[in-house]
Order: sequence, then structure tokens, then C-alpha cells
Amino acid sequence: MPRRVSLPAADDLFRPSAPQQQQREVRAVPDEPSRVVQAAEEPAPRRSSGRVRHDEKMTVYVTAEELLDLEHARLTLRRDQGLAVDRGRLVREAVAMALADLESNGEDSEIVRRLLAR
Repeated sequence: MPRRVSLPAADDLFRPSAPQQQQREVRAVPDEPSRVVQAAEEPAPRRSSGRVRHDEKMTVYVTAEELLDLEHARLTLRRDQGLAVDRGRLVREAVAMALADLESNGEDSEIVRRLLAR
């Protein structure tokens, strides 16, 4: 039996205890204003998962230059914006932005243009 006490990690202590429900825009029916209001079925904007415990893992290989650029971006965000983010969160945000752009713009999205250019 181990003598060391197992304590929760800092991420476990500061993560949200319940998932946030996405808010849906509510609109009234124009013909009958006294009728019950209907919720608009618009897709929520894509967001990264942020600071939660991640159960899945993906390994990505980058060049030394790309890693330095990523670290430089992280430090720039910290210096100029006061945002202390790790590389993983920065990458998750970038992936969420690229997927949202692809979803909304399709073949005109930035990721499609960049992938076709290579």
C-alpha cells in the first residue's frame, strides 16, 4: 500500500464542474406575436475545448522552426495580451478556427486554399 496521498491535479480543481449549455437564439413567430416563441436551430460556433481534461491524444510532428514559431506565438500572447496559454491550447484554438472556417466557407476556406497550394 503506498504511503503517499493522491491529490487532485490543479486542472481538476479549476475546471468547470458542469458543462455549459449552449445558448440558442430565440425568435418570435412574426404572424402571431402572442404565440409561443420558437428556438432558432442555428449551429453554435465551433470552439476549442479549452482547459478541460482531454481523454484523447494525437501526436503531431513539427520542424524545429515550426516549434520555435509556436513558442514565439505563445510568448507573444503572454507579453502583449496577458494570455498565459500552453502550446496545446494554442494548437487546439488554431484547429477550431480552421475547422470553423472550413465549415462556414467550404472550398473558399483558408485551409482549402493552403492545402491546394502545396
